[in-house]
Amino acid sequence: MSLYNQSVSKIEHHTQTYLDDVYKKVTERDPHEEEFHQSIHVFFNSIKSTLIKNPTYIEHNILERLVEPERTVVFQVPWVDDSGKTQVNRGFRVQFNSAIGPYKGGLRFHPTVNMSIVKFLGFQQIFKNALTNQPIGGGKGGSDFDPKGKSDQEIMRFCQSFMTELSKHIGPYKDIPAGDIGVGAREIGYLFGQYKRLRGQYEAGVLTGKGLHYGGSLGRKEATGYGVIYFVQEILKSFGLYLGGRNIVVSGSGNVSIYAMEKAIELGAKVVACSDSNGYIYDPNGINLETVKRIKEVEKKRIFEYIDHHPSATYVEGCSGIWTIPCDIALPCATQNEIDETMAQTLIKNGVKIIAEGANMPSTEEAIRILQENDIIFAPAMAVNAGGVAVSSLEMSQNSSFSSWTLDQVDTKLQRIMKSIYRSCIEAAEEHNQSGNLVVGANIAGFKRVADAMIDQGVV
Repeated sequence: MSLYNQSVSKIEHHTQTYLDDVYKKVTERDPHEEEFHQSIHVFFNSIKSTLIKNPTYIEHNILERLVEPERTVVFQVPWVDDSGKTQVNRGFRVQFNSAIGPYKGGLRFHPTVNMSIVKFLGFQQIFKNALTNQPIGGGKGGSDFDPKGKSDQEIMRFCQSFMTELSKHIGPYKDIPAGDIGVGAREIGYLFGQYKRLRGQYEAGVLTGKGLHYGGSLGRKEATGYGVIYFVQEILKSFGLYLGGRNIVVSGSGNVSIYAMEKAIELGAKVVACSDSNGYIYDPNGINLETVKRIKEVEKKRIFEYIDHHPSATYVEGCSGIWTIPCDIALPCATQNEIDETMAQTLIKNGVKIIAEGANMPSTEEAIRILQENDIIFAPAMAVNAGGVAVSSLEMSQNSSFSSWTLDQVDTKLQRIMKSIYRSCIEAAEEHNQSGNLVVGANIAGFKRVADAMIDQGVV
């Protein structure tokens, strides 16, 4: 072996040892946080080449500093239900990294919420936010409270109790939460009202996702779903292709799914399936989005109601089977780990060309490996679903300047941001000799921006 090769081998060994040591510390410190471990394992594997190329990141111990949140808040949330009984839930806020701006990330109200999930979401938020080139750091929060089946009064009382504690830790230049699963316009309104009441002043920039009549931004509701399609458009354009005529399968039927379907249909694609937590519908004629919107957004019912209006459609109990439907493009927009090794192989067999993650970490690490080995274009959530936080940042800009932009202005800025994210991913992957690997490109591009800022600011 030449001296040069020996030197390269030594650097690679040193880098891998560093990655293994940091990962071991994380898993030993918090052994039960499986979702968090999964997210950092994928991330570490993706950025190895940039650590080899830039050993200064190891010298400054950037990874160990990144995987430990700057602040973690866990608190009790007592509230009174409609029968007069006191209930107690647990609240979380993880303020992960503020190197490039105040903490920014959503609040999730769902019975599965725990520290592991909040940390995995917050960790990914650091780099997702960095990819948007907006001045926002990474954070996440939520509660194991389940809004389903609760009255508006119960949800209001819960939100008021939750904000009573959260208000001590957030602010327009400190930490700006937004909505996520289980936290929509209603919940944001209750949260903002309580914050205003506690602070005794109007601080529009403390929350994003607000109603249009009190500081919200046009296009915010649609932003994540539209952003998914704008990113897919950029992938297709790089091959001289277009979205028109493509068959698409979308999991979920929440905001991300609905508005990804809306934009895809507008651009000429045919969406043939979508789902909720009970099952999925398949409509070979193409999903009628107005029916889905009415069922999910207005009537708040389950997706199986769709077949009552469209007899040509089929409903299947259980949502995982949605990935057995042949399609050109698959958009997992529901929840984490919905595409596993088996589903990945089924998608490949059925001719999928592109998989773009609308949800956070909806594909397992093994599934990603199989898809990439079979030359399927795989676009990770960190880049693909950044449209929501991008428009949240635009909402912050409007709040700080006491201005309001038109829908076209917001949408034009969103398209520009998603194009920039795609370009950053492609360029970072090419720079590290992994052309076309969007996972590597997204992670490295986001990481470098945050890591460089951390080095500039010293150990703080």
